[in-house]
Amino acid sequence: MSRVHLKNKKNGITYVYESTGYWDKEKQQARNHRKCIGKLDPVTGEFIPSKRLKETQDAQDVKPGPSTECKRTFYGSTYLFDAIGTKLGIQDDLKRCFPDSHEKILSIAYYLIMEDKNPMSRFPKWALTHTHPYEENIPSQRSSELFGSISEDAKQNFFLLQGKRRLEEYLAYDTTSISSYSKLLKQVKYGVNKDHDPLPQINLALLFGDASRLPVYYRKLPGNISDVKTVQNMLADIDFLELNKVKLIMDRGFYSEANINELYKRHYKFLIAAKTSLKLVKKKLDKVRATMVSRPHYSSKYGLYYDSFLVDWDYSETKKRTGEIIKDTRRLYLHLYYNDQKATDDKIAFNKLLDILEEELVSKKRKPEHEKLYAKYYEISETPARGVCLVPKQDAISEAEKNFGYFALMSNGVKDPLDAIDIYRSKDMIEKAFGNLKERLNMRRTSVSSDENLDGKLFVQFIALIYLSYIKKAMNDHNLFKNYTMQEVLDNLDIIERFEQPGRKHRIGEITKKQAHLFECLGVALPT
Repeated sequence: MSRVHLKNKKNGITYVYESTGYWDKEKQQARNHRKCIGKLDPVTGEFIPSKRLKETQDAQDVKPGPSTECKRTFYGSTYLFDAIGTKLGIQDDLKRCFPDSHEKILSIAYYLIMEDKNPMSRFPKWALTHTHPYEENIPSQRSSELFGSISEDAKQNFFLLQGKRRLEEYLAYDTTSISSYSKLLKQVKYGVNKDHDPLPQINLALLFGDASRLPVYYRKLPGNISDVKTVQNMLADIDFLELNKVKLIMDRGFYSEANINELYKRHYKFLIAAKTSLKLVKKKLDKVRATMVSRPHYSSKYGLYYDSFLVDWDYSETKKRTGEIIKDTRRLYLHLYYNDQKATDDKIAFNKLLDILEEELVSKKRKPEHEKLYAKYYEISETPARGVCLVPKQDAISEAEKNFGYFALMSNGVKDPLDAIDIYRSKDMIEKAFGNLKERLNMRRTSVSSDENLDGKLFVQFIALIYLSYIKKAMNDHNLFKNYTMQEVLDNLDIIERFEQPGRKHRIGEITKKQAHLFECLGVALPT
């Protein structure tokens, strides 16, 4: 069962239908039963249920008044989430954007954080024993309806409100892939899978704040879209979110001349990795290769050699109205680095690649994607008596090896090469965030069968990721990972109980010194 949005051309109203698939035996084809369950608000895009659906929901969703019986629930962790949500403005922003469903969104987000990798079918058991914003159970069918009702307009408004609360020094940008078995999701395509999964996938792009270590924005992409193609739309999204004085950190997968020109055009500051084979980089690297790896260029703090140059970037811009091409130069800082360990790792990886190529050639199991590499690194001949004969092209191998250990960063704002490497290494946080998103929030695979439900579930998981990221930063800042995992911190706090009795205010159970210390480190006052 899924939700379908259809716009009435006469009145301009978008109606929402509940669509149930079935097999028509007579026509021998898949068909759908559709039932109108409401419409979308033309201003906010929020789902407005029909009178019949609302009556059904009201009957099912009636919440009790003051407690009429004694009750005890686990409270410590959900209290922590409430306090974080208030501190970051998450609760207020969700309430503004999702006035009818913000409590459900928060309760599911809390559950995803606490119940590591568990499916939504386990929510009723968790809800029975925990205090949470919605207070009542959310069955699987109702959670699917919730995911399907989360509109794009409301999501964008939430990103806008959250973006205004956090003015970041730098924004790290990266993408990841999420595999799926579903054949019904439009954007599930085969692509370059970063997890080496043999499944079709969707891609997810994410912006993270360098200072706050909190996610700022995400967008879903088709699985066959390469990283470099995502930058233009991401920049347009940033304009919409009104993020002022944007500074971006990106890896070399996002590099292209067009993307760099667009960043200059929008007056955005950037720090981006570049391939050593790039003409601009290669020219400078060839000049300093003999002198760069020396004591005056060494940093003990970062364990690498470095050099830096101010160069000209050949800027070009095409005017939309006239098609006129404007060419000019822009200032660019090129930072070069060399690391011994990276050189060793590069050499090991390169020799493994050559081993694979030789095995494919000798066994006559050549791969089309490796044809250029075969020709680049080997003279290949074959005789009936000796079979396949390989002679390595040492000049080509030596040319590749001379760049082992070197890497480059380019920026239009960061002058100092050590400041640049420090900022770039902070991009590591976004890769760890993807780990949290996939592993802890059960996103290694998509587990929904409609695009509407996927969009909604991704948004709720994004909300959960904000909380996880806040907790992770606080734990890092106070060195808590030395003694705890994140799950151990949450488990330690989760056992704090809340007691409810008829006609009385609720009471909080005993809090140990260890729990009080954890609350203090996480920047949250003790529950009272």
